Amino acid sequence: MLGKALTWPGRGVAVPHMGRGIETERRGNLQERFLNWAGRSVARSYASSMLKMDVQHHVSLPGGPKIIAANHPTTTDPFAMMGLVSEPISMLITESCFKIPVLGRFLQGAGHVKVAHGHGRAALEEGKRLLHAGRTVGIFPEGSLSPLGGGVCLAHTGVARLALSTGAPVIPVGIHIQREFIRFVKTEIAGQAEGIRWYLDGPYVVTMGEPMWFEGDVEDRDHVRSVLEQIMQRILQLSNESARRMSAAQTRVSGMCPQAGCVGA
Repeated sequence: MLGKALTWPGRGVAVPHMGRGIETERRGNLQERFLNWAGRSVARSYASSMLKMDVQHHVSLPGGPKIIAANHPTTTDPFAMMGLVSEPISMLITESCFKIPVLGRFLQGAGHVKVAHGHGRAALEEGKRLLHAGRTVGIFPEGSLSPLGGGVCLAHTGVARLALSTGAPVIPVGIHIQREFIRFVKTEIAGQAEGIRWYLDGPYVVTMGEPMWFEGDVEDRDHVRSVLEQIMQRILQLSNESARRMSAAQTRVSGMCPQAGCVGA
């Protein structure tokens, strides 16, 4: 965000160091916004070509900074989420992604936030800074992939703390996928074994719920936990809604193709 122009009392007073600093910051901000826009464009292109996207909104998204909070069934989710909004968004993404050549540099340059193991507070502080600066933030409260059998993992309190400390609304998002289309990939990133659930060609059903606003003492652990439970309960409800919509769509297709072996031909 650019500050107000400085007015100096005397003419002919040169401040080249300050000028270079402001110009460097300006160029850095423009580069970040461009890379963020490019990432969202690529994400939308990927989703439209590689996934069978079905996105429904209960209401229109509010203007201004917000917290997009979703369940996390596959490794594909951060990239799909980048394409869900038309504004710049900074995703809180696991540190391992930043260690992948090229991708890591892109994520950092586009303003996404690295979540390092054991250093969640630093990522949370950066998320707060971005929200206060007017940037939308995306987060997976579970902090890891959701169970393969459905449902959600025990979530971390970061999403509740972000909401309480900034006043930004939480947009709960429920994702449902079809397990048969998950590609399980074993790889090594920076010397560490990583298991990846890549999702290709299958239905990817997303339901975005109404904004949730919270207030109260962020240092009150019981209150923070209560806020987290409300958010996660809503995410789970929306995920179940996505599952029902997928099931209904598959039933309609089956009804249109009553002959055995017709579906998927």
